[in-house]
Amino acid sequence: MFWPMFAVAVGFVGLAVLCVLAVRVFLEAQRLGRQVADSAQRIGRAAEDLERAAVSTTRSVDSL
Repeated sequence: MFWPMFAVAVGFVGLAVLCVLAVRVFLEAQRLGRQVADSAQRIGRAAEDLERAAVSTTRSVDSL
């Protein structure tokens, strides 16, 4: 009777460990998603700044 109860207990402990790891993976995936969104916004802003600088440079070269 000991071994079946031991097997059930080990099964529950294994399931609990898997649940904890799943929550950690979920939280890290959310954090990564936020970082990707933040990086995308920064890249968008940098692209806009670069475009404005290119237009300004083109205007200054055309005026020469």
